[in-house]
This record gives sequence, C-alpha cells and structure tokens, in this order.
Amino acid sequence: MLSDIYHTHGYFCASHPWEIIIGSVTVTTCLLSVSLFTAGSRICGWNYVCENDKEEEGSDLMILTVTRCLAVMYLYLQFRNIRQLGSKYLLGISGSLMIISSFVLTAVIVKVFGGNISGLGEALPFFLLLVDLSKACALAQYALKSKTQEEVQTNIAEGISSIGPAITLDSICEVLVIGVGTLSDVKQLDSMCCYGCLSVVAHYLAFMVFYPACLSLIIQITRTRNNGRPLLQLQQLARVLEKEEEKKPNPVIQHIKMIMSAGLMIVHIHSRFITEEGEKSRFSSLLTTTEMLERDRQPEMPLVQFYLLRLLTHHIDYTFMFVLAVFLTVKYVFYDDHIEEELTRKLEEASQTRRRELSDSLRDGTSQTTESMDNIVQSQDETDFKQKNTVSFTQPTETIEFKFSIGDDSDSEEEDKSSDKGVQTENKMSHYKPLQRLPSLQPPRSMEQCLEILNSDGGPSLLTDEEIISLVKSRHIPAYKLEIMLNDFERGVVIRREMLLNTLKQSSVLDNLPYSDYAYEYVNGACCENVIGYMPVPVGVAGPLLLNGKLFHVPMATTEGCLVASTNRGCKALEQSGGVTSVVINDGMTRAPVVRFSSAKRASEVKKWLEDKDNQNKVKESFDTTSRFARLTSLHIVQAGKLLYIRFIAVTGDAMGMNMLSKGSEKALAMLSLEFADMEILSLSGNFCTDKKAAAVNWLEGRGKSVVCEAVIPAHIVEKLLKTTVQTLVDLNISKNLVGSAMAGSIGGYNAHAANIVTAIFIATGQVKKL
Repeated sequence: MLSDIYHTHGYFCASHPWEIIIGSVTVTTCLLSVSLFTAGSRICGWNYVCENDKEEEGSDLMILTVTRCLAVMYLYLQFRNIRQLGSKYLLGISGSLMIISSFVLTAVIVKVFGGNISGLGEALPFFLLLVDLSKACALAQYALKSKTQEEVQTNIAEGISSIGPAITLDSICEVLVIGVGTLSDVKQLDSMCCYGCLSVVAHYLAFMVFYPACLSLIIQITRTRNNGRPLLQLQQLARVLEKEEEKKPNPVIQHIKMIMSAGLMIVHIHSRFITEEGEKSRFSSLLTTTEMLERDRQPEMPLVQFYLLRLLTHHIDYTFMFVLAVFLTVKYVFYDDHIEEELTRKLEEASQTRRRELSDSLRDGTSQTTESMDNIVQSQDETDFKQKNTVSFTQPTETIEFKFSIGDDSDSEEEDKSSDKGVQTENKMSHYKPLQRLPSLQPPRSMEQCLEILNSDGGPSLLTDEEIISLVKSRHIPAYKLEIMLNDFERGVVIRREMLLNTLKQSSVLDNLPYSDYAYEYVNGACCENVIGYMPVPVGVAGPLLLNGKLFHVPMATTEGCLVASTNRGCKALEQSGGVTSVVINDGMTRAPVVRFSSAKRASEVKKWLEDKDNQNKVKESFDTTSRFARLTSLHIVQAGKLLYIRFIAVTGDAMGMNMLSKGSEKALAMLSLEFADMEILSLSGNFCTDKKAAAVNWLEGRGKSVVCEAVIPAHIVEKLLKTTVQTLVDLNISKNLVGSAMAGSIGGYNAHAANIVTAIFIATGQVKKL
C-alpha cells in the first residue's frame, strides 16, 4: 500500500517534469519575494538590530569558520568519489541540483515562518554535512537503465517506491535526533539545530518532488538531441550504478530506526507539551517573537550594497569559505584528470596481462588453459567495474571498443555511426604478424637433388621452402599431404600459404589470418583439409541455465552481436521462474542408403522382406557389430519405382553418431548383398536421412534426439526482466511464429530463431573430444 503511493507520486513527477519544475520555481520565487505570515523581511544589520552581533567574535568565529570549511571539503570529497565511478559531470550535476534546490527551499521555509534568513549561516555546516549524494545516485540508476522515455518514467516511479520509504524514515530520524538540540537552554545551539531540522525537511522535499522531475527532463532532452537513443555516457553510467539496485535496506536497521524514532517522539512530546504546557513552542519562539518587533529600524543603504560591504568587512569567515569553495571547484574541474588517467592506465595493463596469460595457456594445453581462464575470469571480475566506465569517459590514443556485455539485462541497442558497412570485420588492433618471406642464401637445387634429399634420412628438413614448393608444383609432393610429408604441421601450413600468395594479386590478403601456435595435429585427417590458418572466434557464456534441477553454463562461439546477451537474459528469466524441465521422448540418428533393383516388383519384394521382424534382427546383428555404442532400433523403408530407400534408425549414445550410422549401414548393405545379389547400391546416403537440410521426414519421424521442454514464466518476470507483457508475447507468437512461418512455408518448428544458438554452441564445444 505504502509503496503504491510512492510509485504513483514518482510517476506523476517523472511524467510531468515541466509542470513540477515551473511550479516549484514559481512558488519558491513568490515565497522569497513576499512573506505570507509576516509583515516584512528582517535582515540582521540592515533593517533589524541583532543582540548577538558581538557574540560571534573570538573563539566562536574561529570554530564556525573551521566547521564551515570542513563541511565544504567534505562536499568536495563526495563529488570526487563520484568522479571515481567514471562520471565527471552527470552525477555532479545531479548532486548540485539537490544541494541548490534544498538550500533554496530551506530559505523559503524559514521565510514562511517569519524567521531570519541570515541565521542560515550558522546552520550551513549542518546542511552540507547532511548531504548524501548516494541517494541521488541510486535514483539516477533506475532512470539511466531505461531504453525509452516511457521506461524512464516507469523506472523513476519504481525507484521512488523502492527507496522512498527508507529515505522518509531516515529523514524522520534525522529531524528527531537534531531536534533534541532545540530542547537545550543554549540559544546558539537551539538556533543551529532548528535550522538543521529545516534543512533535512527541505532536502527531503527537494529529493521527492523536484529532483525526479529534473532527472526525467534531463534524460528526455539528451534523447531528443540524440535522435531518441540514449547517450553512450548514460548507458555506461547506468552500468556503473548497476550494483546500487541490489543494495536493499537492512530490515534490522529499519526496525531499529523505527524504535529509536518512537522513543525520540516520546521525548519531544514530554518536553514540549507536558513539562512546558501552556508555553509557546520553542520552535516558533526561535523563529519569531514579539521582542523582534521592537528592534526594527530603517535601512541606511540598498540591500545589495549592504551584502557586499558586509562580505568584505565583517564576515571574513564567509569570504574565506567562498575562496576555498572556488579553489576546490577549479581543482575538481581542471586538475583532477589524473584519476581517470590512472584508471585508464590500470585498465590497459590488466587487458595486456590477460592477453599474455591467455596466449601462454593456449600453448601449455587444455588443463592449464582451464586454470588460466579461471584466473582471467577472476581478474575480469575485479576490474570489470572500472573497465566499463573508464573506457567511455576517457580518450586514450588507442582504446578497445566494447559493443556489448554479457549479464547486462538492459541490453544496449546503440548503433555505431562511425561505419556504414553491413558487416564490420575490420581488425583495428592486429596482433598477428604477416608471413615473412626470407630470401634463401643459396639458389634452389636441381629437381634430382631435391628428390634425392627428400628420400634420404634427413628428408624435408634439409630442403628449403622454395625447393619444397617446386616439388609440389612438379607433383612429387601432393599439396594436401604437405603436413605429413614434412612431418611439421605448422611448416606445411606456412608453405601452403606461400603457394597461395604466389597466385594472388595482393600479397597482404592473409596478413590478418593467424596460423602459428595451433595444434594442427588434431586437424589433419579429422576436420579440415588444405589448412592455411585458423579464425579465432570469441566464446561467450550464457547462464546459468537451471535445467532439471541443475545449473549449466552454456558456452557460445559467435560473431553475432547480442546473441549471447539475449540468450543469457532468457536463461536468467528461466532461472528466476524455477527452471526448465526436459524429457527425451525419442532418440534415433538416421542414415538412408538408396539401392536399385531390376524392377519395381523386385524392389517391393525386398521391402516386404525387410519389414519382417526376424529379418530385421538379422540386419541388426550385422549393423551392431561395427560399434560399441551404435545400436539399430528400427528400419523405415520407402519405395519409388525400382528405387528402395532404407532408413536405418539407431541410438548412438552421447555422440551425434553420423560416422557410426554410415559404418553400420555399409555393413548391413553388405549383408543384404549376399541375400539379394541383384541389388545395386547407388549411394550410402539417398537424401532420405535427411542430413544437413530441412525435410518434412525429420519433423514427422524425428532425427537424433527429440526433446520436450517445459517452463512457466510468471507475468512479473516477463514485465520486469523481458520488458514486455504476457499478452504481447502471445500475440507476437501467433502473428509471427505461427502465421508468419506458415506464410513462408517453413518446415519444422515455427520459432523465431534457433539455428544460430545451436550453431554457436556446436562451434564452442565441438562434437568429438580429442584434446
């Protein structure tokens, strides 16, 4: 109930910023110009005789001066801490708005009650020491993570509803604690505590009314100037303040504050209404009394001249404080750049260290790679907070541009205006050295000598690259067997690159394709031929995914921007919803050879023979002898004229199992050839499998593992995390995934996208573990 009231109030302030700001300024100006409850303005020394003018001399003046200077330095340190977060101006402006609006509102409240505005000088240290910019930063975080102006209003309302009750309780506690000082008989302490209470109230009103409107208006203006898109600085700042949202108020501390407030309230009621019943309130007596009317006098000079004269003569303490404030302001704006430079330097050093560790781990093997990657992830966690902010607010001579980050649920949709290319694949910071062509010290030897050396004990190691190239061109060494003939995989790749470059017009086309420090022995004869290098693909991680009660981190290798981020957000939504339940309902990899007979009748007879269960057992016995894991489960036979398509269906364990199916099918066909001598084997794959292409038979009969997954996502998670509604998702699924896919003639599941996610997982994990 209470949070709903704060939410409504915050949404109203954020959705009507101009009305709130103009109304606040208008009311403030009117109240400062015309007093509503007093006959005139009393300014000490100008039109009013103060009885304590001489009391501020000596030690009191020294104490007040030191206190004010300390308060100014405390305020400077707060702004400096904000700058360490990566924001020089944005949060600084927010804090300045809070301070100025609170101070002006305090003066208005004093004016309304007929008090002396000049007395605020005594309470100035109180006012500055009570300023807490972290509250403004916390509310700014809610607003800056929005993508649209409508989300800004909603998020500000959520921020007010979240931190509003805690700020209200803190303000009440501060007023009650400071108000205890007004119960003393020391007049100067009474005055300072009175103005301190007014400062807390004014600061609270400014934060709850004026600041949300200003925050909404500033973001709206920046989006308008940036064509409706959030500025990069605002997005980076939102990431800097991301952890503020996780800092929930401690309920134990809240209960202690409530108990303390209740006790202080009893003290105030007892002191003001029981022990001093019938007397005038101390608070009102501090602001206005009948004795004040007797000390009024006519002013002798204009008000502006009076303030300037008093500033330069009688109030040297104010002048000193003003000079200190100007000095610290200039230092903050112009001379504190070393903070950002130091953060930038540390970021670059950490980045270089991570690159070296990763490069070393790749050379040492997979076990050490895993260990070093853990260290890299740990170091990344320690420097991630600084990295996300320093890069955006500084401009070193050579920087790394981060397009998106994983785990950031407020995905950035910012486009890069610096390039209009459809596919941006420029390598701005190449770490790979191009192939160096070193001249041979001697001319190439004759072909006969090269062949003799090649067949000798020393073999290819005694030949130069030019001589090996000549042997390849003369077909004495097959180009695809360079690695085996040379017994040096990397050298074989280098020579093949050299041969390719000799046929190209531009010799720099392979400069950015790395080739060194790679385990080519696992590639040869397994997954790639005619190798000229390798392409590094970034590997991200999504998750954790809560599947069947267990958490899984999903590695994904891709160059598609935001693919890992969107997958990670889906995993987070599923985890918060209780996870996913999955069931394997069918398991069977397929291979369908095509065979031909002399007539359709003969093909029909063989089809009936294969459909007999006893005969299928014979085929199964022959099939199962080829593997320890592959087991034939059934046969699916279709006929097209004289052609017969035999679809072998078998389980293959955890592997995809295409090679197992091929070997088993070949063995089964050999057995069938003995039974039917007139059978002609046309192809081991008759495209009825169906492999590597969309086909209705796969969707109807299944191929591989068929899995059913179930998850229930509550509406509040859809709205909060996925930034939409259930009704919108249902409507989109019908219009896009169902109707749109039917219009396109899609074969298989009608979904938004799945192939890119599956592909990224396969690239990251591979199929066969050989390392």
